[in-house]
This record gives sequence, C-alpha cells and structure tokens, in this order.
Amino acid sequence: MPDTAGLPAALAHLPDPRARRGVRHRLPVVLSAAVCAVVAGYRSYTAIAEWIDDVPATTVLALGIDPDRRPSEAMIRRLLQALDPDLLTAAIGVWLAGRDGTGQPATRRAIAVDGKTLRGSRTTDTTARHVIAACDQDTGVVLASTDVDGKTNEITRFAPLLDQIGDLRDTVITADALHCQRDHVAYLAERGADWILTVKGNQPTLHQQLAGLPWRAVPDATRDTGRGHGRREIRTLKILTISTGIDFPHAVQAIRIRRRRHRLDQPKRFTTETIYAITNLRVHQARPAQLAAWIRRHWHIENQLHWVRDVTYDEDRSQIRTGTGPQVMAVLRNAAIGALRLAGITNIAAANRHHARDSTRPLALLGIT
Repeated sequence: MPDTAGLPAALAHLPDPRARRGVRHRLPVVLSAAVCAVVAGYRSYTAIAEWIDDVPATTVLALGIDPDRRPSEAMIRRLLQALDPDLLTAAIGVWLAGRDGTGQPATRRAIAVDGKTLRGSRTTDTTARHVIAACDQDTGVVLASTDVDGKTNEITRFAPLLDQIGDLRDTVITADALHCQRDHVAYLAERGADWILTVKGNQPTLHQQLAGLPWRAVPDATRDTGRGHGRREIRTLKILTISTGIDFPHAVQAIRIRRRRHRLDQPKRFTTETIYAITNLRVHQARPAQLAAWIRRHWHIENQLHWVRDVTYDEDRSQIRTGTGPQVMAVLRNAAIGALRLAGITNIAAANRHHARDSTRPLALLGIT
C-alpha cells in the first residue's frame, strides 16, 4: 500500500537549523509552501515569498500558516540557505517513493548515478557548485544527493552518495564512464548491488580491450529505431561474455552500443556513435532488451530531470549563490518534478501553469489537506 501522507508529515523529523527561540513558522510548513510555489513554476526566494503572500487565506491555513503572519522573504531565504540539502533530499525521496502507486516494478530496481553543475551558482571568486545524485530509473525520483565541493570530485563522493540509500541488494546501479572505477565495483559488491558502467577514454587500456573484441562475429542482440526532433536514430546492442583479456574486476559481460543518426531531410548522411559498457550481470540475470533499457533510461535522466531544471526552471541563470541555497533550491525543483512525474504528467511547463492558476492544486498534488 503506497504511503499517501502529505509532504509536511514527511518533513516533520528534518533538523531545523534555526535557534528554537522566536521561531514563528515550523520548518515542514515553510518547506511545503516552498515546494507548492515551485510546483506552480516559481523559481526564486522572492517568487516563493510572493506566492505565499498572494494565495488566499484558505490556502495558507491549509498549509498551517496564519494568514495575518505569513513568512517573509528574508526568513525563507535564511532558512533555505542553512538547510542540509542531503537530509532534505533523503526525506523527500522516501516520501515520493512511498507515493508511487504503481506497485513494485516487473523488473529489478535500477538507480542512475549522475552529476550536474549548478552553473548559476558561480561567482567571481568561486566555481559553480556541483551535485551528484542517485535517481530511480523508473520514476525519475531523486533518492539521494550530495555536494561535490572544489576539494574533491564525483569519484570520491560515489560511496557517500549511495550510503544514503538503505538497501541496495538486487539493485542495478548505472553510471557514466567517470565512475568506471575498481573501488566502486568493490563497494557495490559489499552492498549486494549489480552494475552497468560505461567505458570511455578515462580508462584507455580497458577501452582498447573492449574495442578489440570480435564484435563483427556477434549478431545484434537488440535493434530499435526512434524518431524525434527531426532526426531518425537506429540503436543496436551487442553482448559478449567475457572469459579472458579484460582487465576489470567482476566484469562478466561486455556491451557495445552503436547509435546511427540522420536528419529526416538528409537520409543518406549518417553520424555514428559507438559506446562500450561492462557489467557484472550474467546472461540469466538480464536479457539483452533489459540491459538496453537500463542503459537508455540512464541517458534519459538527462532529459527527464536536468533538461527540465535548466530549461523550464531556468536553473543555469539562477542568482542563488549563498550557503546551501543553490543545492536546496535544486532539491525543491527535484521534489516538484518528481511529484508531477508520479502524477503521470510529462509536460512540466504546462503543469506549472496549470498549478499556478489555482492555489489549491499544488496542495492536492503534495497530499496537503
């Protein structure tokens, strides 16, 4: 039975960074109101405060706010700049996962690990913030995230990120070439997880070994065609069982994905991209079509989440830069997008306009009554 409790209940145990004395508005109330505003398409501290200030008294009462003492922009800003974004992500991720009414998927759970630079957070003195996140492939819900500061990189944050997810047994982890690391697969083995890792030039010896396998003698395991944005793409996948000659621990199968694209108005001019991957999954654990689906869904995270944040929410031009504000606002956008996706919505921009026209609609979406 999915958890249908509202967002404020899910945030009830989140630590409040404010001093207890003088707190007028409870943390779950302010955060729930902020997510409502983001669902309606509002993008900044000022815009969130304006949404709270403009909605009818009945709406703020449902949120738990006194209509005559609504949160100010300054209070909202200071609070969001001081929150722990990782704990906020975990609380919202658990809540969204509980609201998935589709039940358990027919196949194993797959989690995509991917990073994103918050370009708008760059200042004249500091580089842009970078965040690495773990997303459920089926729902697009962000399950965990962590900051990658200037003193480290995504590689060192891989294990701390997945440590935030309680049980990884029988889960398939997909990651790009940066995370094709021996330490990573050792960590995943300890957690009982399987993996599919892309291989590129950062592992030159391994990439050369994969490219040198007898691919011409292997038939296509899957082949599909897609159209969109004025282009046609033919995708083929070949699989080879690894016996010897591949220097990577626990690797069982090698995968070659070939993508041929051409514009519909230029059918004879193709571009071809070849990508290699390795996995510890054996033949009986995953059919070729399932492997292809997991790899393709990993790439779709870029479109389902990052593209929406960049284009619909204009994240790259955000002027929020102080404290943990950039990461917290990214979490609020992830929460809004995740809630809309679970409601079956595919056009996030249209959904923002729909929820902006009636202040009770975001409350209904987030289970606030």
